[in-house]
Amino acid sequence: MTRKIALEEAITTPSTQDYLSITLTVAPTEESAAALTQALEDDDQRIAVMDEAGIDLFVLSQTSPGVQAEKDASLAVERAHESNDYMQALIKKHPDRYRGFAHLAMQDVRAASDELKRCVEEFGFLGAMVNGQTNGIYLDDRIYDPFWERAVELGVPVYVHPADPHMQPWVIRDMEVLQGTVLGWTTDNASHCLRLLFSGLFDRYPDLTVILGHMGETLPYILWRIDGRYATTNNECGLKKKPSDYFRSNLIITTTGLCQDSALQCAITELGIDRVLFSVDYPYENAKDSADWIEGTPVLIDQTQRDQVCYQNAERVLRLDGSTQS
Repeated sequence: MTRKIALEEAITTPSTQDYLSITLTVAPTEESAAALTQALEDDDQRIAVMDEAGIDLFVLSQTSPGVQAEKDASLAVERAHESNDYMQALIKKHPDRYRGFAHLAMQDVRAASDELKRCVEEFGFLGAMVNGQTNGIYLDDRIYDPFWERAVELGVPVYVHPADPHMQPWVIRDMEVLQGTVLGWTTDNASHCLRLLFSGLFDRYPDLTVILGHMGETLPYILWRIDGRYATTNNECGLKKKPSDYFRSNLIITTTGLCQDSALQCAITELGIDRVLFSVDYPYENAKDSADWIEGTPVLIDQTQRDQVCYQNAERVLRLDGSTQS
C-alpha cells in the first residue's frame, strides 16, 4: 500500500466551540450533526479511521469558519492562540501521525502574522489554513500584505479553504440547496483565488505558495478560457504572466472531496503531476473511500506517479523531512 499524507483534515477545539453551530449547518439531521461533532473532536476515532484507510499522516486544521466568524478581533486573536495550543497538544500525543496548519484571526493582520510565526517556529506547524473571507474582507486586500510577507519569510504555504461568502450571490440567495458545499463554497473560493491572482499577489510575492482543495475549485477545467478572455479584456491588472502560468508556479491543489478520475486527469494535465496532492477532507468525506480511489485510479499510470500524488509532493511542498515536532 502506498504511503499517504492528507492535508485538509478538520478538527474542532474547545476555544472554537462557539462557532461550531455554523459548521454543523452542513449536517441534515440532529443525528448526523452529533456524529460530525464527535468525529471532529474524537482523537481515538480519527486515528482508527486513518489506520483503516492506510493513511500515514493527517495535517490537522481547525474546521471552517472558526474564529474568522468572530466580530471581536481581540477575542478572535485569543481563541486562535488557544486553538493552536490545543492542536499542538494533539500532535504531541501522536507525533508520527499528525502535523498542523495554524488557525489565525485574520481580523488582526499583525496578530495573525505573529501567530503564524509562533506556530511555525515553536510548534513546527507546516503553514496556515484560512477559511475564506473575514468580515467581508478577502485576502487580496492590501491590508494583508504583511501576512503574505510573513508566509514567504517563513517559507510556508497558505491553504485557502472555502467558507460562506459575506453575502449570498443573488442567483442562489433563494435556493438553499445551491448554497454551501453543493456549489456556493466552490463559487466563492474559486473567485477568491482569482482575486488573489488578478490582484498581482503572485507578482509581488513570486515565492508564495497557495493551496486550494477540491481539485482546484473547478479552475483547472477553465484555465484556457481564463487566459483567452483575460487577453481580450480591457483591464489594468498588468500581470507579468498569463493567468494559467501562476497555477503552475504558485498554486498547489489537493484532491479533497473529489474522487473523480476525469477531474484528476484534468488537474494533472493543466498543472503538472508535481502540483497535485492527495487529501481526504475528513470527516466530511470518507477517508477509506478516498484512499481506495487514489490507490486504484487508472489516471496514475504507475507507482512512481502514485507515490508523487500520495505523499512525495506533500513532502516537498510542506518541507517534511520525517522528523517529529517538538
